[in-house]
Amino acid sequence: MTHQFPSLSPEQKKELSDIAQRIVAPGKGILAADESTGTMGKRLQKINVENSEENRRCFRDILFSSHPSISNSVGGVIFFHETLYQKSDSGKLFPQVVKDKGIVVGIKVDKGTAGLNGTDGETTTQGLDGLSERCAQYKKDGCDFAKWRCVLKISDGCPSALAIAENANVLARYASICQQNGLVPIVEPEILPDGDHDLLRCQYVTEKVLAAVYKALSDHHVYLEGTLLKPNMVTAGHSCTKKYTPQEVAMATVTALRRTVPAAVPGICFLSGGQSEEEASVNLNAINQVPLHRPWKLTFSYGRALQASALATWKGKAANKAATQETFCNRAKV
Repeated sequence: MTHQFPSLSPEQKKELSDIAQRIVAPGKGILAADESTGTMGKRLQKINVENSEENRRCFRDILFSSHPSISNSVGGVIFFHETLYQKSDSGKLFPQVVKDKGIVVGIKVDKGTAGLNGTDGETTTQGLDGLSERCAQYKKDGCDFAKWRCVLKISDGCPSALAIAENANVLARYASICQQNGLVPIVEPEILPDGDHDLLRCQYVTEKVLAAVYKALSDHHVYLEGTLLKPNMVTAGHSCTKKYTPQEVAMATVTALRRTVPAAVPGICFLSGGQSEEEASVNLNAINQVPLHRPWKLTFSYGRALQASALATWKGKAANKAATQETFCNRAKV
């Protein structure tokens, strides 16, 4: 028997929906600056910079203290726990630096992946234990949205029904807990681009995964107007011999989303998923020009695709700060 018990008050719903709309206001996307210490280490290694807390703080300070006009292109920034409690050179906490520019502060709340026994190396994502308390604390500390990443892969037997169901369920539990604590959940079911599958296979899998995710969100009474989706674009696997045009990628992507994502969702912020800066921008541009009705805002939630050039410009040298900020602002405008 379907009986509706109250979950969120009208005031809670309005707050969540307002936050989501601010993040994906026209022309704006999300800067994903939530790289874990290990991931940030790999990025810094490429420019021969030591992976120290100070170097990580220093680079992020450069990004966050960019010209206020950055807020025309960036509506939200996703923080990593460490970064949330660091200060800029001016002595101000990073969340306040970002908020002063009118940008919404977000936080990564998952605890990484764990293997699903009996599958071909598939995973679920951990971090539900204690999540409500962490969300309440993050809200107090200035966050208004959260991110949780699930990972699925395409191969002969993947994604399995188990991986699809388990990841959809964990995303729904996370989203429900976030909303109870006043955080807008970014729902991220990433289908990895590894493999030799073609565009159609990726489209098919993306549709099946997203259909399962939105069924789970409905089962868990998640308020869709107060959520955002962070999906992969529909692309062929990295090892696929056939190359597709940005227009083909865009058509497959928008078709999959139209079939599965309710119009109540305010925005879809694509992850860059192994694409170069150039590819990520060209594909997103093509997606926004597909001759089909698109009821949601379609924008970006890029990490490397916004930061790679900036890192290369910086090289760990304080003297390159202004040039790095200019590179970053230019990337965000694209």
